[in-house]
Amino acid sequence: MRKIILNLAVTLDCYIEGPNGEIDWCNTDDSGDTDAFFDRFLPDVDAIFYGRISYDLWGQYQPPAEATPGERKIMDMINSKKKYVFSRTPRTDDKATFITSDILQRVNEIRNEPGKNIWLYGGSNLVTEFINADLVDTYLLAVFPVILGSGKPLFSGIKERKNLKLESVETSKSGVMLVNYSRR
Repeated sequence: MRKIILNLAVTLDCYIEGPNGEIDWCNTDDSGDTDAFFDRFLPDVDAIFYGRISYDLWGQYQPPAEATPGERKIMDMINSKKKYVFSRTPRTDDKATFITSDILQRVNEIRNEPGKNIWLYGGSNLVTEFINADLVDTYLLAVFPVILGSGKPLFSGIKERKNLKLESVETSKSGVMLVNYSRR
C-alpha cells in the first residue's frame, strides 16, 4: 500500500499562512537546502492530494521568469505528478482528477494502486480530514524559524490524540528544521 506523506511548511507556532493568507515567511531559506530536499523527496512521490483552494493556488503554478534553475526543476517535477483534488464542487480539469464524494473509498482505491508515495499537500481542511480518518502515514514538516502569532493553523479540529514516532530531524543553514514523524 502506498504511503500518504503530509509535507508542508509551517511556522514554529504551526501556522501555514499568516492572518491575511501570506506565505512570504516560507521563502526565507536561501541556503539551497530546500532544493536539495525536494530533489530527494519528489522522486519517491508520483501523486499529489490537494484541496480545491490549494490546487487553484499551486496546482498549476509556473515559476516566474526570474526563477532559478533549481526552482524550475522542482516545479517541473511537481507538475509531472498525477494530481487529485478533493472538492465539494465538481469540476473538469485535464490536469487533475476531482474527487467530490466517497472520499475515504477513493483514497483507499488510490493507495492500493501500484505506484510510489502520495504527497498530501493540503490545505488545512483536507489535512484535518485525513488526520481524523487516520490516513497520514508520515508527517514531514519544514519548520521555519518564524512565529506569526495568528493565521491559519495546520492542526485545527483534530478529534483525537495521535502518537507519532520521530524518524529524523535535519537543519538547514538558515535554521529551517525538516522534521520527519511516522505514526506509531
